[in-house]
Amino acid sequence: MSPASDGKKDTRKQKGALAEEATVCYLIEQGYRIVERNWRNRTGEIDIIADDKGTLVFLEVRSRSGISTFGTPSESVNFRKISQVRNTAQQYLHYRKSYDVPIRFDVVAVILNPDMSVASIEHIEQAF
Repeated sequence: MSPASDGKKDTRKQKGALAEEATVCYLIEQGYRIVERNWRNRTGEIDIIADDKGTLVFLEVRSRSGISTFGTPSESVNFRKISQVRNTAQQYLHYRKSYDVPIRFDVVAVILNPDMSVASIEHIEQAF
């Protein structure tokens, strides 16, 4: 069995998908309109793009399961990831010819219980 096909990567993808789905539900409850999910190009991927009362919001979703010794999900958004999200957002705006729309970068931190249910969702507006 190759390292890429072991269960750990599949579980990570599954947790990420669950966290993104929980985030979408949360955002809709908060009055956001989901514009795109998993938008990608050569510079990277943006998990969720949403409209919040006329502001285009680029959301990075991070998740952890159980109690982590690696810090909180939001702490895992490092300089490299911030740069990648900003560059990808710039490409998205150019692609959509959205030059005058206000934008914002948010992080959503999702903690999952061992049974994969959502323990908590923390939405950090204007995270970077």
